[in-house]
Amino acid sequence: MAKSQIWFSLALVALLVVSAVADDVVVLTEDSFEKEVGKDKGALVEFYAPWCGHCKKLAPEYEKLAASFKKAKSVLIAKVDCDEHKGVCTKYDVSGYPTIKWFPKGSLEPQKYEGPRNAEALAEFVNKEGGTNVKLAAVPQNVVVLTPDNFDEIVLDQNKDVLVEFYAPWCGHCKSLAPVYEKVATVFKQEDGVVIANLDADAHKNLGEKYGVSGFPTLKFFPKDNKAGQDYDGGRDLDDFVTFINEKVGTSRDSKGQLTSKAGVVDSLDALVKELVAASEDEKKAILSRIEEEASNLKGSTARYGKLYSSLAKKYIEKGSGYATKEAERLGRVLSKSMSPVKADELTLKRNILNTFVASS
Repeated sequence: MAKSQIWFSLALVALLVVSAVADDVVVLTEDSFEKEVGKDKGALVEFYAPWCGHCKKLAPEYEKLAASFKKAKSVLIAKVDCDEHKGVCTKYDVSGYPTIKWFPKGSLEPQKYEGPRNAEALAEFVNKEGGTNVKLAAVPQNVVVLTPDNFDEIVLDQNKDVLVEFYAPWCGHCKSLAPVYEKVATVFKQEDGVVIANLDADAHKNLGEKYGVSGFPTLKFFPKDNKAGQDYDGGRDLDDFVTFINEKVGTSRDSKGQLTSKAGVVDSLDALVKELVAASEDEKKAILSRIEEEASNLKGSTARYGKLYSSLAKKYIEKGSGYATKEAERLGRVLSKSMSPVKADELTLKRNILNTFVASS
């Protein structure tokens, strides 16, 4: 029963914690389209296809627009994938991508948008049609911008694992990658030892040539132990980058920026926890000493995990075998509430380690 309650708490957390990299653009489907559009809000809808180059180019501008209008109660900024929801796109005479249409409040008779595809022009159009006066918001950037002045200080820092995109402002593939790359940086922004950066290699040709850049975008990974850099040849979806960083660096983040259930878990200490849980009262202190010794040998980011194992093992002995289950359940409830990412990470690490005690019971 205790284990099922723990997993229920984990599921609840996954449902309730707001994604750090969630889009502000409302995603519409065949089922939801007429529930959202034509109601009490005016709606700007982008009809797109995932493979469409012009749609990819529009994406960061459209997301900037949505971020600016997300608090406007009378306007909806939305999109629909026409590959997946062909019926609704056919209904509204979509024949090319992207097609952008404005649906006035209370109407399913749209007006086609024919203006420039940038956030400024779109905002001007929405303000005019929707009767709003929204200013474009400055979108926070988590990608570290490199220049010749800071490149060596950041990239060659032997305490940092650094992924660098060498790009050119005119490069279409670079523009398509930009919103994904920003999300990668957002996922890992809480990791002090990870840097997601980019360099305008068109403006700073010498640095690009130094690292063998001959096309754009070129991605290179500079781990702590190899500051000569190595080519990144993986996929360019968010999940591809997140998997790569996790495997290379030893982090445990999901594509929403949340710590996974593996975060903080140390195999050697897990084995000792199992011994501790199974041990008699007379044996527990000796095993605690072994946990503390093993924890003291950990280096880097795992050192903080070792301290947590030691602290929780002491409390487990002091408060009895029911402590781990009750505390893990309590943390599950706390994590379902809104809090800072730093606090969420701290409590998630503690909960993950407590789950080792629970699973060993």
